Amino acid sequence: MFPAKEKLNICFAHGAYQMAARFAARGTGIAHFQVWKPDEYAARVAEADVVVASMMWRNDLVPQAKRLKFVQSISAGIDQYDQKVMREHGIRLANAAGVNAHAVAEHAMALILALKRHIHTGRDNQAAKVWRGMISDIPAREDELGGKTLLVVGLGRIGSRLAKLAKAFDLRVVATRRDASRGGEGADAVHGHDRLAELLPAADMVVLTCPLTPQTTNLIDAKALALMKPTAHLINVARGRVVDEDALIRALQEKRIAAAGLDVTREEPLPAASPLWEMKNVLITPHTAGETQRYEDGVIDLLLENLDRLWRGETALKNQII
Repeated sequence: MFPAKEKLNICFAHGAYQMAARFAARGTGIAHFQVWKPDEYAARVAEADVVVASMMWRNDLVPQAKRLKFVQSISAGIDQYDQKVMREHGIRLANAAGVNAHAVAEHAMALILALKRHIHTGRDNQAAKVWRGMISDIPAREDELGGKTLLVVGLGRIGSRLAKLAKAFDLRVVATRRDASRGGEGADAVHGHDRLAELLPAADMVVLTCPLTPQTTNLIDAKALALMKPTAHLINVARGRVVDEDALIRALQEKRIAAAGLDVTREEPLPAASPLWEMKNVLITPHTAGETQRYEDGVIDLLLENLDRLWRGETALKNQII
C-alpha cells in the first residue's frame, strides 16, 4: 500500500537543484528533506517513501530502502536506474521527460547558430583581445541558415520543439522517429530510424535528440560520419554514448565534417586529455542544455500529479517507466 499523505516522507536528492525549497513553497504539508551529497543520500534513503533524484540514485542501496515505493526521476534519462532491481522491490519509477523540452531545443538551436555565426570563435578572440578581420575564403566565413536542411534524429518532445524553432529560420526539417506514422509535428518529412543512412548525406546539420537505448548507442559511428557532408555540423543534446566519440574526433581532425556542438560526452566531466577541448571546430557545453530557472517547478508538478494518482489507486503514472 502506498502511504497516506500524512505519513509520507519525500527525499529530494540533488547536488544543485533547490528541490526542497521549491516544494516547501507549494505548502503541501507533506514531510520532506533534501540531501546534497551522495554520502548524505546513503545515510538517509531508508527514511524515504519517495525519492526524487537523478544521478545521485544508487541501485546498490535499494535493499536498505525498505520504505521506498516510488522514484520520481529529476531527469528524462533513465539509464542510471536498474529497472529489474526496482521491480523486484516493488518500486515504481517515472521520469521527467518533457520538463525541459523547450530548454533543450533552444540550446540545440543556440549551438547551431553559434557555430554558423562563429560566436564561439568570437568569444575566444574577445578573451585574447583579437579583432578578427574579414575572411576572404568563402567556405570559412559565417553563414546563413535559410534553405539548408536540418536532420533531427529522434522526433520526440525535444525534437518536435526544435523542428518548430528551425522553421522560423527557413530551414528544411527532416526527422527520424521510432514510429514515423505518428506524423511530423513541425517537420517537413518524417522517416523511421532505419532510413538514417539515406538521410545523412543531404543534411547540413544533424541534431541528436534521441534517448540512449541499446539501439541508439554509437548510432553515429564512423560509417554514419562518413555519410555526412564535409560541410555538415553535428549537434548532440541527447547522450554522449549515442556518438562513437573516437570516430567523431577523427572525423573532425580530418575535416570529414566541419564542426560539432556537444552538450554531452561519452565520459562526464570530459577528461582533460580529450582532444575535443582544443578543437577550434568544436563547441562544448557541460550537459547544461536542460538547465532552466523553471526546472524544479516542472519536476514538482510531475511529482504531485503522480502522488495524486498513487493515492487514488491508479495504476498508470505520468511519464511512467515502471
